[in-house]
Amino acid sequence: MKSKLKLVLIIAGVVAFAAGFFWLLTTRGPLAPVGVETGRVVRADVEPSVFGIGTVDARLTYAVGPIAPGRVLRVLVDQGEAVKEGQLLAEMDPIDLDLRVQAAKSSSSRSRQAVRAADAQVAEAKSRVKLAESNRNRDRALYGQGVISKQLLDVSNSEAERAESALAAARANAAAARGDTSRTRAESHGAATLRDSLRLVSPVDGVIVSREVESGTTVVAGQAVVRLVDPKSLWVRARIDQSRAQRVQVGQLASIVLRSAPESPKPGRVARIEMQSDPVTEERIVDVSFDPHPAQLYMGELAEVTIRLPRQTGVLTTPSAAIARQGGETGVWQMLEGRARFAPVRVGTQGQADATQILSGLSEGDSVIVYSSAQLAEGVRVRQEKVAP
Repeated sequence: MKSKLKLVLIIAGVVAFAAGFFWLLTTRGPLAPVGVETGRVVRADVEPSVFGIGTVDARLTYAVGPIAPGRVLRVLVDQGEAVKEGQLLAEMDPIDLDLRVQAAKSSSSRSRQAVRAADAQVAEAKSRVKLAESNRNRDRALYGQGVISKQLLDVSNSEAERAESALAAARANAAAARGDTSRTRAESHGAATLRDSLRLVSPVDGVIVSREVESGTTVVAGQAVVRLVDPKSLWVRARIDQSRAQRVQVGQLASIVLRSAPESPKPGRVARIEMQSDPVTEERIVDVSFDPHPAQLYMGELAEVTIRLPRQTGVLTTPSAAIARQGGETGVWQMLEGRARFAPVRVGTQGQADATQILSGLSEGDSVIVYSSAQLAEGVRVRQEKVAP
């Protein structure tokens, strides 16, 4: 009898332990519902904005270098220096410039002499043509009167044709000589102006951003010796998500936060929206200028841009924390009959008060999950811990 009672007690203890263990698993353990906080879809007035990250760049940059290959004699400026329009930045070594100028002048003089000789040949050829035509006309008249033979008339015609061919050749030579004169005159003018090009001057008031070469370096035509920018043209080239950039327009106010000064946002304004978007990142380039321009900026510095969009009244909104991505779709998680269900939605702009506009997919008063203690999946059990304000 006692052994049976002991067996019953043991079985009851095992059952109680199993029941308690199962209760712990399903309420506090791995099998417990995921704890969530929920919020409501409401209508509100929002001041939407869009956010982007970019770098400081310049709209107007200048590469100053020689128009002909040569050796750098000296560089007079360095990075960070402010320069004025027309200020001397660097000089090129003249080397054999004087010889080149003299050779170009000599070639031009020879070309002019060749033109004069060719013009004289044209004048002589014209005289021969006039004489040959006169003889041909006279012999035609005599042949018509039967005074001379057909053979003599053919000789006059042949001489007239040779005279005309010689005139055409003389005119072609004269045209070629004039072409050579134009070329040598251009070479002479280029050699003369090359002396001025040895002085590399600033095209604008600006700031030197890089010193590309040092004295004694040999450079080719068009190679930059120094680079400078117009500081008034500095802006931030920000990348904005295409889905949030549809209402961005030129002239809208913006706030710029530089990486070097996160505590002091700088005012800005949208200056340009580029037509070409990035098909890989699905972003649009928006250029935001500083307004006013700060005293000190660094090219390539990271910056965060927030563009303020026009105020919207009475729009349907949900807490931004509720927006999620599932299977490539944008939507929200909802708690329906104790289970997590994903609802696709179409979102609009995001307000400054952490509220995102809902264009479709939800109705006013709907409940959405804004926080979960674990990763949600379709159909997973959830329980509400509290309602988010």
